Order: sequence, then C-alpha cells, then structure tokens
Amino acid sequence: MSKRDLKKYLSELDKEQLQEQLIELYEKFTAVKEYYDFVFNPKEEKRLQEAKLKISNEFFPIGKTRKAKMRRSTAQKIIKHFITLGVDPYITADVMLYTIEIAQTFSAENLIKQEAFYKSLYNSFEQAVQFLIANGILNEFKSRINAIYSEILEQKWKNKNDFLQIIERFNE
Repeated sequence: MSKRDLKKYLSELDKEQLQEQLIELYEKFTAVKEYYDFVFNPKEEKRLQEAKLKISNEFFPIGKTRKAKMRRSTAQKIIKHFITLGVDPYITADVMLYTIEIAQTFSAENLIKQEAFYKSLYNSFEQAVQFLIANGILNEFKSRINAIYSEILEQKWKNKNDFLQIIERFNE
C-alpha cells in the first residue's frame, strides 16, 4: 500500500474508527507503544543514562566473571533507536561520542590487537561527525571531537590519519 492509498483510506474513516485503529496498533505492536510512550513521556535524561550504562557495560562489565565484549553493535542499536524515536539530537550526539570515549578508555588500559576495533571506532567517529553536521550542532561538540582525536594520537592508533582527514574536513 502506498502512502497515497493509506491517506485515502484514512480519510474515509471517521474519528472513532481512527481511534480504534490507533489503539489496536498501540496494543499490537511494541514499536508503536514505545513511540507513543516516548512522545507523551520522553524521559530523555533517563534514556541517556540507561544507554550509557549499557554501552559502558560492553567494555567494563559489572562483575568479575564477565569479559568485555566490546561490541559496537550495542551502541549502534541504541543510536538508531534514538534517531527513530526522535530523541533530541544533542542527546543522540552525546551517546555517539560517549561510545568512542569509553572505547578509548578501554584501549588505554588494554592492549587491543584486532584491527577491526580501530576500524569500527573510525566508522563510529565518521558517523558522529556527519550526524553533528547534519543537525547543525558540530560547534557545540568540537571540543569533545578534538579531545577524542588527541587521545587517538596519545594512544598511537595506526589509523590516526583516517581520523585526521575527518577533522581536517570540518576545520576547513
């Protein structure tokens, strides 16, 4: 069904029928329920803290028996979900940069031999900068971006020049 067909169908329904359909969608689909729960009670600060806890748990798991999994996918799912819900771009950007910062904290304390780790963080960095530019909030986060890059230099990452290219692009 196209968007046009949907609009035509919805225009044929009366108010009560529309309400019934929305309530049915709300009850049937978790995504719809979560969307409306967010719209009417965003609790963005709480979501931010929960997201940061999940991400930090990937690198610094609670309890001595667990080993760090270092999965970027966990953060990517959270970020994608925030974007879908329409969470404030400042909060989404904060999560994006926090992901890189916590990974850097981990790599400062642990020797990481997997090239994929560094490539993955490069991808996260590139996506974060693109997101900041697209939302017009780059200037508010420049100090954190520069701090991330400084830490990359400090830790002597092999792909530091890739990060430098991104920094140079937005400094032009």
